[in-house]
Amino acid sequence: MKYRILIILCVFPLLNIKGQKGLATDSINVVGWLNEARKQPSSTCLPIFFAEKLIGKPYVAHTLEINEREKLVVNTRQLDCTTLVENVVALTCAFKRGNGSFKDYKYYLNIIRYRNGRNTGYVSRLHYFTEWIDDNSRKGIVAERQQPNPPFSAVQTIKLGYMSTHPNSYKALRNNPALVDGIAKMEQAYCGRKYRYIPKAAVKNTTAMRKAVKDGDIIAITCKKKGLDIAHLGIAVWKKDGLHLLNASQIHKKVVLEPMTLGKYLSKHPSHTGIRIIEIL
Repeated sequence: MKYRILIILCVFPLLNIKGQKGLATDSINVVGWLNEARKQPSSTCLPIFFAEKLIGKPYVAHTLEINEREKLVVNTRQLDCTTLVENVVALTCAFKRGNGSFKDYKYYLNIIRYRNGRNTGYVSRLHYFTEWIDDNSRKGIVAERQQPNPPFSAVQTIKLGYMSTHPNSYKALRNNPALVDGIAKMEQAYCGRKYRYIPKAAVKNTTAMRKAVKDGDIIAITCKKKGLDIAHLGIAVWKKDGLHLLNASQIHKKVVLEPMTLGKYLSKHPSHTGIRIIEIL
């Protein structure tokens, strides 16, 4: 009997067992947060409500890269800036559009993460946030705000190419070089597109900014790093001293409401150029 137990443990390694426990924790988290949301007043900003439930969760990169074949990864326990935003959007959609169940949450997470809402492999994942915005705008999940001018006085011309020129930085591309062509075609399709944004010099505590950016909006930080469109993401939270970013922070190693204003945060990062604003519908 002892030998039979050892064989079973070898066939089902501990990594899979932990994954099952993790998914159970995610289910409990999601259902609990959705049930709690039902008790909130109608004036509650749901994206901020759900984002605040994730404060303190550890920052962990590459949580979507755990499978050999592309599968929907559910993880409310460890987050990076993109998965934080995706979790907030999926929870908001599950509450507003579904029955507020774990099944609804997973459905919307799949819808928002993949091109046209269909997972057909690694290349179908919305890797660049500009395409994420456009694809989810077509689905009626979000809408990008690009007016008025000011403060939306700057124009970003998209020049994607980082993934296809740095394939070794991505596990799936490193292990499957044939995927690089598909990524490159997607990058080329977006090159030259233009989007209005708020330059970082204008990110201040002004009446114009408070009208242009609302609590719970997605903030996408534009950058001038070659081949990239967006450097970082988070959720907009207005305080008395100005606009703050609720984000999965690599610096703080966890999800935090950034203590400094977003204007000051941007000034500390020379490669950051400004912010694009996306409303969750």
